[in-house]
Amino acid sequence: MKSNFLFISCEEAYHICDKAQYGEANFWERFKLTLRLCWCRITRAYTKKNKSLTKAIHDSQVEALTEIEREELTRSIAPLIQKQSY
Repeated sequence: MKSNFLFISCEEAYHICDKAQYGEANFWERFKLTLRLCWCRITRAYTKKNKSLTKAIHDSQVEALTEIEREELTRSIAPLIQKQSY
């Protein structure tokens, strides 16, 4: 099967979409993705979900414990767990 250099498959479009989200897609890849988005509703849906997920991650303000805080928490909880197991 001969592949056309201008039209891409859904799988390739997904890969380019992921690259575009992180700014790794070049102009030619973004152009081919845009062309695919014009007529493929499945790729459009994937791109929409991907953009909303990326926005949600960037907008979230989740803070994780540092290693020192985690060890401190473990040390403070350990005696309580020991008491409860008896």
